[in-house]
Amino acid sequence: MARAYRSRFRVRSQFSVALRYGGAVFLVAAALGLASLLRHDNLPHPFVSFSFAAIAITFWFAGSGPGLLALLVSYVTLSHIFVPGRTLSPSSQSYLVIYGIFGAAVGWFSASRRRAERLLTDARDHLELRVAKRTNELTHAIKELQDIQAELRQEKDRLKLLLDLSNSIVSKLDLRDLLRGISANVRRLMQCDAVGFNLPDPETGELKLLAMDFPGAKGFLREETVRSSNSLAAMAFKTGEPKTFSIGHDVYTEESYEREGLQSACWLPLISRTRVLGVLGLSRLEDIPFSQDDVLFLMQIASQVAIAVENALSYRQISELTNKLAQEKLYLEDEIRTEANFEDIVGKSQALHRVLKLVETVAPTDSTVLIFGETGTGKELIARAIHNLSSRNSNTFVKLNCAALPAGLLESELFGHEKGAFTGAIAQRAGRLELANHGTLFLDEVGEIPLELQPKLLRVLQEQEFERLGGTRTIRTDVRLIAATNRDLAAMVQEQKFRADLFFRLNVFPLELPPLRKRAEDIPLLVRHFAEEFSRRMGRKVEAISSQTMNALREYEWPGNIRELQNVIERSVILSSGPNLNVRVAELHPHATPMPANEAGPAKSARRMPVRSILAEVDRNQIIRALEDAGGRVGGAGGAAARLGLNRTTFITRMNKLGINPHSVSELKMDSPDTSDTADVSVLQDLPPDLTPSE
Repeated sequence: MARAYRSRFRVRSQFSVALRYGGAVFLVAAALGLASLLRHDNLPHPFVSFSFAAIAITFWFAGSGPGLLALLVSYVTLSHIFVPGRTLSPSSQSYLVIYGIFGAAVGWFSASRRRAERLLTDARDHLELRVAKRTNELTHAIKELQDIQAELRQEKDRLKLLLDLSNSIVSKLDLRDLLRGISANVRRLMQCDAVGFNLPDPETGELKLLAMDFPGAKGFLREETVRSSNSLAAMAFKTGEPKTFSIGHDVYTEESYEREGLQSACWLPLISRTRVLGVLGLSRLEDIPFSQDDVLFLMQIASQVAIAVENALSYRQISELTNKLAQEKLYLEDEIRTEANFEDIVGKSQALHRVLKLVETVAPTDSTVLIFGETGTGKELIARAIHNLSSRNSNTFVKLNCAALPAGLLESELFGHEKGAFTGAIAQRAGRLELANHGTLFLDEVGEIPLELQPKLLRVLQEQEFERLGGTRTIRTDVRLIAATNRDLAAMVQEQKFRADLFFRLNVFPLELPPLRKRAEDIPLLVRHFAEEFSRRMGRKVEAISSQTMNALREYEWPGNIRELQNVIERSVILSSGPNLNVRVAELHPHATPMPANEAGPAKSARRMPVRSILAEVDRNQIIRALEDAGGRVGGAGGAAARLGLNRTTFITRMNKLGINPHSVSELKMDSPDTSDTADVSVLQDLPPDLTPSE
């Protein structure tokens, strides 16, 4: 630009010299013409003035050469036209001197002007060059500052993300909520369209998409999606190295990503103390690959997230263990409060010996045991003995009375519930099946489980898995089930009050407990045991029991079995003021039902005959004996059905099947007498020969 600047009167063509000298002649000619016009009006020599102007203009703008030519032409013209005489005459010499002095002065001024103009031009060119150079330097500096500012802004955003991650680690302990919050922050900062966390399933070990932030998802990628073993996420999890993917640069493809329209992705392992906890995945809908700087920064994020994931997993594990220990503590405290006041099973009768032999046989296995017998016969003690003799004795023994809870609460107690599953469920709670994992679950009064709840229990027995109430996550459990009942489950199956499939699943190893009346030789041992126990607890000194009292206790039928005996001894210790146990034998029959006048006969004991097996039919002799003891009455509290522990309709059905008429029962004869070992034989009938205990 500076080099292009020149005087507007400077001509740069190939005719510049001719034009300059021609311009001098033209200016002198113009001065002559003007002077001639003015001379016509007799003005005094106007050519002198015009010639000076022409000479000055020529010197100033055209240079010294054309200026001298203009001076010479002006002098010649003046001397020949306006001043007659010789050219070198004195009169003309004065004009020549004047013209010379004027031309020299104007030439000097012209040269000075040109020199100054040249210096100014050079200075301007130099200044413009320096300004252009400085402008370029400033432009580069501004660009560098903008780049540095962008880097600082990005670094600030990244530091803010790391700070948010640290705050999330501190403030959030729920793993899914934590990962969702981190996903949203990472997606906004890294200008991604989808961010997700893949963690191995604690049950199956498969890599699952646990949490994801993808506003534009089409539904092909969603939480709980199982990642295939040959996916890049699985490879990053196995190798512990980051993996990147771009459709425009890599041959590898993933179907779910293609269907979502994702063009590039990056997977980073979450490593904590040399252990890979999961994989962080980032994806974009545009084909913008992740740079090496992005991968390095994301690895810093992954290391922070790994700490958060490890803390959340540890918190979840600690919470579950804490809840389990708290529940076990409550159950143990409840067991201590409701303890039967003796630690071991007391007795040495043959009937009890056979039961204990069966317990010793089945305990080392993990088979389901169904204990049935009359109320108060010690079914829970037998269940605990099975647990103590098994390989699970180091784990929890959890019990649940199915008859003590309503249906809704029973399901929650058995399977647990999630937070918000129902009104009042303010927190997640583990059920008895979770607490009994690797241990034993004892379901007392299993016949009271509602029909709608029985399929869920059957699934636990068959598949060893269940879901909490209000939850969707499948929980696996390794629990041994021991069930107990005082009801006839086979009859309940026929009456459609109990599922047949659940009954047969429970009835793997049936175990019948003999009533106390079948263990008369154990009564003295139990009386002494309870007397000593209650005496110690109450601070009494009961040391003797009369033979008459002991005989009366042995002859009593004990419809309430051991529980009734325990209560009687406790009441007797309270009433005893001396060393002798004061048992009011007369009060042992307070609820005896008097016989009607038309059914008067020998007093029979309200004896409840045992059923040989829950799967076997009640035989003809037992029905006839029960009818004789009840005086021919079928229903009622003292009827034959109640004596056999059957419902009235079931009893009538079996009686009609055997062709027994209750009105002519007195005319029938017994085919075989009852024996004292009936209860024991009924237990052994359903066992295989190799499990039958020897005498």
